[in-house]
Amino acid sequence: MADPWVIPVSHNVRSLTAIHDGGNLSWNEPPPLFSPSLRTHACPGPCLSESCVAASSAILASLDRSVDPCEDFFRFSCGGWTKANPIPDGHSRWGTFNKLWDHNQAILKHLLENTTANVSSEAERKAQRYYQSCMNESQIEELKAKPLLDRIQKLGGWNISGPWEGSDFNQTLLEVMARHHASPFFALDVAADSKNASLNVIQVDQSGLYLPARDYYLNKTQNEKVLRGYLALMVRLGALLGGREEAETRRQMQELLDFETELAGITVPQEKRRDEEQIYHRITAGELQGLAPAIDWMPLLNAVFFPVEINASEPVVVYAKEYLGEVSLLIQKTDRRILHNYMVWQLVRKGAALLDQRFQEAEEKFLEVMYGSKKACLPRWKFCVTDTDNNLGFALGAMFVRATYAEDSKAVEEMIAGIKAAFEESLAGLRWMDAETRRSAREKAEAIADLIGYPKFIMDPKELDKVFAQYDAAPDLYYENVMQFLNFSARLAADQLRKPPNRDHHKGFFPHDWVAVRFPGCLKHSLLTFRPHLWLASLEVVSYIGKLIKGG
Repeated sequence: MADPWVIPVSHNVRSLTAIHDGGNLSWNEPPPLFSPSLRTHACPGPCLSESCVAASSAILASLDRSVDPCEDFFRFSCGGWTKANPIPDGHSRWGTFNKLWDHNQAILKHLLENTTANVSSEAERKAQRYYQSCMNESQIEELKAKPLLDRIQKLGGWNISGPWEGSDFNQTLLEVMARHHASPFFALDVAADSKNASLNVIQVDQSGLYLPARDYYLNKTQNEKVLRGYLALMVRLGALLGGREEAETRRQMQELLDFETELAGITVPQEKRRDEEQIYHRITAGELQGLAPAIDWMPLLNAVFFPVEINASEPVVVYAKEYLGEVSLLIQKTDRRILHNYMVWQLVRKGAALLDQRFQEAEEKFLEVMYGSKKACLPRWKFCVTDTDNNLGFALGAMFVRATYAEDSKAVEEMIAGIKAAFEESLAGLRWMDAETRRSAREKAEAIADLIGYPKFIMDPKELDKVFAQYDAAPDLYYENVMQFLNFSARLAADQLRKPPNRDHHKGFFPHDWVAVRFPGCLKHSLLTFRPHLWLASLEVVSYIGKLIKGG
């Protein structure tokens, strides 16, 4: 799941005030959410239903009433919850949505492990086999590094772990990007054109850095510990893959780190990429050759987006025009041995976490240096549930919906519609907002797309099987299952080229200036358990949805 959505601290106090308002509101038959009648609706007394009492108790437990709210409102509002919910091992953050995901993971684990259950589609059985392969640690340990070493050998070897055959740069780049789905110097993707949201186009952007931001490489004094940890990871993985004496492996890995630092130096910082008008460049595929002549573009594009045929007139949106020119110059001046080693390193980066415990421990040691979080403390099953959900989420989603879901989405749809209406209504009274800004804000609100719960096609076994018809998973080949899924995913992306974005699939199709309120099915199920007191549950998500409307 994505990073946790943190609920603003004031939601506890708002809820508490509503419940203990001395009889101004009745919750047994609440008025429509966000309607003007909410301010005048009379009722006989406070809500004493089971759900209201349970919610009131939870809210009271979340407070820290030993704190003066005027001195520290955060601790007053959420101090009790924070004390009762320390950040678990393996996490750098923890919030209410994390707890919900934790609960749902246990449900998903049961569904994936219960292979005797009556699943309704072959796609769901594929999800179960994928999960089984991830959990098959004995087979993963037995294979050791062989799955990755086999792929390295097909690329002509790796000078760090054995002989290198001196393969052609552009051919290796084609293999790495099209067959192994790494992005060593730039990224290729298919997504909606932000200037023409009715069509998917090829998009090109900067890529290639392992660390989260360029400053980790360039500000060496501040990030010395991280850089040392990264080099140690590189040396350890090189050794596990057959690297010769440590001194030679370290020397060559330092070369790669120095090259990656040069790459970071030409990467455009994020603060200069915030204005899309400045970085958006629509050109043709043929024009890429003049922009970055070190790359043999047409064979590369045709391999990456196979079986779609790409010609020189194909529209391409470039978000890193200056960077592509700089990276072409960097490639031209760099030793071919270093370039090859770096491209194979990209493959190693992607595949190491899929191998045996030695590789996982090396990754976890670095992550502890990087984030201060011991991912090793996470049970294997949680990793495998998340990985299955990330890759075969539609199939797993169908299983989850059948097991847990309330079908009625109307209440949640009304909630979001009410928030949108309230937002638009409030614009007229904002004196600090000029007419042009108010018009833009209203257009943004009108452009909001609501995605409630789950796409309906996943509940049709035939339709779901069509989605995964070209993919299969073996219960004992985890590395290959992941690699085959990357191939499958790439074919799906290529198939979307030149077509309208598919809104039924709920992700990956929104242009940058749209706002999507993606309301996850697991959250909707949790909220609907509060009916007919949905107003109470809504307080926990109003600010989240409002934030999306305001900030996109």
